[in-house]
Amino acid sequence: MQGVIALEGLEFYAYHGVHPEEQVIGNRFVVDLEVVTDVSKAVSHDELEGTVDYGHLYKVVEEVMAEPVKLLEHLGGKIMDRILQELPAVTQVMVSVAKANPPVGGVARQSKVRLTQARNI
Repeated sequence: MQGVIALEGLEFYAYHGVHPEEQVIGNRFVVDLEVVTDVSKAVSHDELEGTVDYGHLYKVVEEVMAEPVKLLEHLGGKIMDRILQELPAVTQVMVSVAKANPPVGGVARQSKVRLTQARNI
């Protein structure tokens, strides 16, 4: 049985961006994450070993967010690569990364990138 496990609204203050001031001042980022995995064992046995640990997912995102990059696309790609590398039970990852008040020369509440990657079998 396939299931989707999601962590939504993960908030971080980080130093990502193309402009030098973004890398000095920092900004607020919000990450939403979904992974697809077989949840059959968790459904029938009620044990953590039968699913993906939310804590592990959070730790991966937290570690990736701590390393400054320029582009949201690159950031999302790094998150997906780490999850697929560290969690073999995950078959697909969907991530969105939003940056508050992006420097676009006008008013914008946030910019956001959504990415999806499936495991190569």
